[in-house]
Amino acid sequence: MRRNGPGTIAFFGHFNSTNFGNECSLQAALYNLRRLYPGANFICITDDHENATKADDVEAIPVNQELFKFWTPKTSLGRIVRRVVLGFPTELHRCISGIMVLRRAEMLIIPGTGLLTDVFGLGGCGPYGLFRWAVIAKLCGCRLLFLSVGAGPLYSRLGRFFVKAALSLADFRSYREISSRQYLASIGFKASHDPVYPDLAFSLPVPASRPDKNKAQEIGLGVMTYAGNYSVPNPSASTDQDYWEKLTRFTRWLISQGYNVRPLIGDTVDVSARDHFVQSLGEDTQARGGNAIIDEPVTSVESLFSALLVSDFVVATRFHNVLLALLGGKPVIAISFHHKCASLMAAMGMSAYCLDIHGLDSDTLIQTFELLTADAREVKARIAQKVLEFRGELDDQYKRAFGVPADATALQDATALQTG
Repeated sequence: MRRNGPGTIAFFGHFNSTNFGNECSLQAALYNLRRLYPGANFICITDDHENATKADDVEAIPVNQELFKFWTPKTSLGRIVRRVVLGFPTELHRCISGIMVLRRAEMLIIPGTGLLTDVFGLGGCGPYGLFRWAVIAKLCGCRLLFLSVGAGPLYSRLGRFFVKAALSLADFRSYREISSRQYLASIGFKASHDPVYPDLAFSLPVPASRPDKNKAQEIGLGVMTYAGNYSVPNPSASTDQDYWEKLTRFTRWLISQGYNVRPLIGDTVDVSARDHFVQSLGEDTQARGGNAIIDEPVTSVESLFSALLVSDFVVATRFHNVLLALLGGKPVIAISFHHKCASLMAAMGMSAYCLDIHGLDSDTLIQTFELLTADAREVKARIAQKVLEFRGELDDQYKRAFGVPADATALQDATALQTG
């Protein structure tokens, strides 16, 4: 691709206004590619194209172009009949539509977003959708790039087959953590020579923050509607209930110690659970004059990042709540529901502050928080050093993946924002 050419770059992934982690990955890729290729146009292929992006230079395309919209069956039999009768022509139409899209592009990029899983099915942005678009990319002569992707779990044989087939077509592939590469090796994909790079969100710019020194210390508490299907195919509701009970007890302890608590989310599916959580703490809030819980909604990546930056400490479950807290230099405890969380904390040298969601104990959480606050100065210094290292590693990845010298100002400007 020409350094200053008007080329078109396509992205594939779960990009919408609901999951802030996926949005972080897209924003990071766009931020850096706009610096590398100022004249480029962008296409975003996603399962929620209507809400994927509002940027003027990004064209949103649905993963699945519909051929027949006049019949939406409401029964299992109807869905089977539709699949048998209309399946082949619909799939052919989707492939042709995909070719018309990617014939304009010079590369198709999968920027993280944890796509290598069948937790949410095979279609859409699942393994089969990924495979179809990977094949279309190669038919159109596009370079196929997997950047810092996460992997697993893959419960079905078809899911494993489509993921391995898509990866085998790549011109460049890297993984977000060693555990993802190990997972792919465990299902029979030869990934041992592929590089491991940090999550793309570590290459986002960080706005300067000026915390109010006169306020009580504030704890950002990232909550999550428990995604147990990341651990087992059929999760138990009791694990979810136990998670909330332990968080509630921990939050009451924080309030009793004089902390203010700011409940945060990382996906809009968490809103109702978060609201119920806040309501359950009503009596504790009233005991502190009604200001112990900072009940301000989080509606975007920007508002999430702002909330994390004004927090003194963070305790979070969702992966990108933890990551953005670290990017902002905040001491954080991760409640790990997936190997990616434990891997991130290990890479930061902070495994002592990572607790498994299974068997989560509120007393252990309290003890870990007390340890974190006691070690805060050392932890902040370690985080700052690691973030700079991760930025350098991602700068190297952009050079290797795109085969051109990276714009030096990209890293310099981002570093200046981080340290300023």
